[in-house]
Amino acid sequence: MDQAIGFARRQYPIIVFFAACAVALSFVFLFTTAKEYTAHAQLLMDTSKTRILQQNQQAFAELALDTAQVETQIELLKSENIGLSVIKDLKLTEDPEFVGTQTGFFGAIFRMISKPFFSQAASPTAPVSENALVRRALGRFLGHRDIKRVARTYVLDLSYTSPSPGRAAAVANAMGEAYILDQLESKYQATRRASTWLQDRVAELRLQAIAADRAVLEFKEQKNIVSMGGTGIGTGGDRLLSEQQMVDTNSQLASARAAIGEAKARLDRIQEVMKQDIPDAAVGDSLHNSIISSLRDKYLDFDRRRAIYAERYGSNHLAVVNLRTQMSQLQKSMSEELSRLAESYKSDYEIAKAREVSLEKSLSQSITGAQLTNRDRLGLQEIESRAKVYHAIHDSFLQRYMEMSQQQSFPITESRIITSASPPSGASSPQTNRVLSISVVIGLVLGFATATFRESIDRVFRTTRQVEKLLRTNCLAVLPIVKSIGPTATVLAGKRGSAPKRSAPSAVGSAKKIDATISGLFQYVIQEPLSSFAEGFRAVKVAVDISGAIKENKVIGLTSSMPSEGKSTAASNFAHLIAHSGSKVILIDCDLRNPTLSRKLVSNPEVGLLEVIGGKIDLSAAIYTDDTTGLHFLPAVIESRLAHSSEILASEAIKHLIDGLRKSYDYIIIDLPPLAPVVDVRATTKIVDSYVFVVEWGHTRLNMVQRQLGSAPEIFDRLLGVVLNKANTKILDRYEDYYGRYYYKKYYARYGYTQ
Repeated sequence: MDQAIGFARRQYPIIVFFAACAVALSFVFLFTTAKEYTAHAQLLMDTSKTRILQQNQQAFAELALDTAQVETQIELLKSENIGLSVIKDLKLTEDPEFVGTQTGFFGAIFRMISKPFFSQAASPTAPVSENALVRRALGRFLGHRDIKRVARTYVLDLSYTSPSPGRAAAVANAMGEAYILDQLESKYQATRRASTWLQDRVAELRLQAIAADRAVLEFKEQKNIVSMGGTGIGTGGDRLLSEQQMVDTNSQLASARAAIGEAKARLDRIQEVMKQDIPDAAVGDSLHNSIISSLRDKYLDFDRRRAIYAERYGSNHLAVVNLRTQMSQLQKSMSEELSRLAESYKSDYEIAKAREVSLEKSLSQSITGAQLTNRDRLGLQEIESRAKVYHAIHDSFLQRYMEMSQQQSFPITESRIITSASPPSGASSPQTNRVLSISVVIGLVLGFATATFRESIDRVFRTTRQVEKLLRTNCLAVLPIVKSIGPTATVLAGKRGSAPKRSAPSAVGSAKKIDATISGLFQYVIQEPLSSFAEGFRAVKVAVDISGAIKENKVIGLTSSMPSEGKSTAASNFAHLIAHSGSKVILIDCDLRNPTLSRKLVSNPEVGLLEVIGGKIDLSAAIYTDDTTGLHFLPAVIESRLAHSSEILASEAIKHLIDGLRKSYDYIIIDLPPLAPVVDVRATTKIVDSYVFVVEWGHTRLNMVQRQLGSAPEIFDRLLGVVLNKANTKILDRYEDYYGRYYYKKYYARYGYTQ
């Protein structure tokens, strides 16, 4: 839900624009399009009129129309043949509506587009051929008529739309009349042609059926074939006596095989039981033998008593010995009884196998005898089938011939007009509500499609949620885009409650001053201390202090993915803000390839970082001081481009310098090169405690930052968070409420002021 609301907030101007354009076009269409009227006539596809031609109810039932037939009649009504009949009957080639130019909104557009192409093709006074007039009228007719089926009934709705109500009704009625006349003519011609052909075909089929019957009788007499159903023509499908015997034998064979399986199972079971010393209870029940069950019960009773006596008197006691003797006799008796049962089951199994062999032999003999007869029956079946086909075809064709003969005397059609068209009282088009609704829907669809496309290609950072989700780190602040307010900013800062001007700390004792007149943008937090821009850097300082409570966090490096994202501006303002609060801060320009801070804060510096770590001068001789905040700044003086700047930043000399500064300053802010073009930032992991990553709002690509941080895990591990810079607060309101209109223009205004 939140995503949908955010999408609507961001893209509503595009959506509203397309919807407004669509509505405007719809109003133009409504005001320029002429009114048209639609007349309706209804045609019924009725089969009840042909009932008098049928011999029985079954034949009448076959005349019911299905959906495919109704659709076929609809296509016939839409054909050019019906259209030409209507044009001829109503003389539409003489009507300007059908042979004149198009009118209305789309007609005007068509004439405007086609005029340059056809203005020279023909003279306006040139005569038009009759065929061209017919084709033009036919095109107009086909474009304005409509035929539809009413629900799932056999009623067809014939409609025609015209600027004239009377003409619309006349054309709609003419369509129905033309269709009925076409049906009558087609039925008469088809019936006449079919009757002539059927008469010849019936005579030919009669001779073929008689010849086929004669062939069946001759074949039966020759092969001595007699079936159980009789010996007449058409009995070839009756079953012979030998076939019935085979069926019975096969059934008996199946029963015998089932008996063999059952006997074999009993035999296998008894053999398994004989391997046991004492059959268990389940075995006795399955065998259904009371003797075995009785002997087993006695055996178990003796065994129980033997165990008791043995425990009480010892295993060699006379009673125990007698019980063991009796148990041996019982076990022997059970074995003899099981052997008797096994012999009985074996005998049953052998008898079943012998019966199977006998039945298989009998079945084989029956099959051999039946094969000889079946060979002859194959020829008989073929001859009988041919005779049946000839008789069936002859009867069918004879019946159809009689029907065709009757239908020639009754030229009626299954269709009739049940509702004639009358001139409509109201216009059918254009429909104002429908046109406006459709235009709004189309405008919204186009607007949403365009908005969705813009969202899909907008792969830049715009919200804190994107930073936290994609980069898996904190978004420390969103800084609005600001403009430099000039060299008089220090005076304005004093008016807005900034700290009073103070001198540089005596720890350095340098007379070199930061030139605040070069660019006020790099000291904006001092010039506008109550702005939301300054408040964002206070949020960054809080994050630094919280991290410092866990581990040492004095050296803060600011970097970005690409140049011009505002990292140097952010580093300068961040350092000025901390220094303005009373802390001892030094700002170092370590962007040795492009020292922006050195150009913006100092006018033509002569010495700087490289000279200090090279031992040419003392640190105090290279530091510049800001009179307002007491900030110390160590520039980088580059006379020519350095090829190995990363080795300088990774050297022991600069590490020794930073270690010394840790003892003298509360915070050390380092402006680093961008991460993508050079590898210098990776070389600073030995000297930097935490990194702040500056991302230009609405400009830096998502995949660019992900790729750079993913390829530098040593930077990501020390990443304090991300700062979104140069945010457009008016547009930001559409993406994120917290940093949008309410944050900047309502709530924060109670405590400071907004841009």
